Amino acid sequence: MEYDLVIVGGGPAGLTAGIYGSRAKLKTAIIEKAALGGQASATREIANFPGFLENSGGPELMKAMSDHAQRFGAEIIKDEVTKLELEGERKNLWTKKGSRMTAKAVILAAGSQPRSLNIPGEKKFRGRGVSYCATCDAEFFENEQVVVVGSGDAALEEAVFIAKYASRVTVIVIHDEGHVDCNKVSAEKAFQNPSIEFLWHSVLTEIEGHEDVESVTIKNLKTNSTTRFKTNGVFIYVGGVPQTEFLKKQVAEDEAGYILTNDLMETSLKGVYAAGDVRAKYLRQVITAASDGAIAAVAAERYLAEEADFQAQILNSPKPVLLFFWYPGDEQALKLLSLLEGIASELDDKIRLAKVDMSRKQGIAQKYNVQTAPAVLLLHKGEVCRELPSDPEQAGSPGYRQLLLKYLSVGEEG
Repeated sequence: MEYDLVIVGGGPAGLTAGIYGSRAKLKTAIIEKAALGGQASATREIANFPGFLENSGGPELMKAMSDHAQRFGAEIIKDEVTKLELEGERKNLWTKKGSRMTAKAVILAAGSQPRSLNIPGEKKFRGRGVSYCATCDAEFFENEQVVVVGSGDAALEEAVFIAKYASRVTVIVIHDEGHVDCNKVSAEKAFQNPSIEFLWHSVLTEIEGHEDVESVTIKNLKTNSTTRFKTNGVFIYVGGVPQTEFLKKQVAEDEAGYILTNDLMETSLKGVYAAGDVRAKYLRQVITAASDGAIAAVAAERYLAEEADFQAQILNSPKPVLLFFWYPGDEQALKLLSLLEGIASELDDKIRLAKVDMSRKQGIAQKYNVQTAPAVLLLHKGEVCRELPSDPEQAGSPGYRQLLLKYLSVGEEG
């Protein structure tokens, strides 16, 4: 199957990208191997999604996003991408069920998974007392006792946040007393908070309860003794695992394996974008994932439009092309454009004028390594024949027209 846009992952980022991509009339597919909505679909309540004054259930919100994407025409495919070839203009994808598809652009939105402790009860009580996100769930434990597992930046910073709601926060640390893997500022805040206590050289071995979490078992690594500890909630911060193994390092990643992007969600490969928890970012929330997805889809749509314009106006032009790079509103650029339009009109049988708005179309500028505007290139079959003067005074001189004619004849002969 051929698509304009294929989105790998059906969480909040992927579904939002699907909404924007299909609404832009791109043939769009979203491939999701598990439940639509990702981690959010297992979150009992989402209390901080803008516009929802009442708490919204994660499954309900993700269903609404999925319905929205499908209403605009996005195709949702239940399958797992096992292999990709992301180089070149056409991207190739293979799935576990044996399908092969091609895409002009790809958005990687496979998400990440909290690193699991893999202890009894952890999976059973996920979303029912076990959480990996204080910003999402801390307020549900107001005036209750909770435990936090971990000693890194996330664990101690989130412990301080949880302490605004919970009556008591107990941090379980594997290291000896006083040793944490956190920055000093956050560590001091946690140490000085009267609502936070620490259990050193200890690990969590089991989570127990009936409908919800009621207690945990903690093991002291020095004495090997175990203690049952009453608690209403367990927040686990032992790292995250970005879902990027299937990429085989085709795009740039940070040391933890998260995909590196710029502000347009562009990865290190042209036509390949990343959105949501799979990319290196400051905050991982449903709202930021949705934002990433919207940006990635709009950037992909503009990339595809720009590539189509490049093919039609430049590569497939039977005439040499006078390519003008400019910023609208620049008076000098406007003056130069007027002069170039006059020259192009006079030489209509010999030349074509194409304009590139640098505020919207950076792709063509990057192809020709144009970093400042205004700039003027003379092209023949997409190749640069000459960089021409971009001073309006020079362009207005008789010599400029003669210079163009000279290089037009060279281009036609070459």
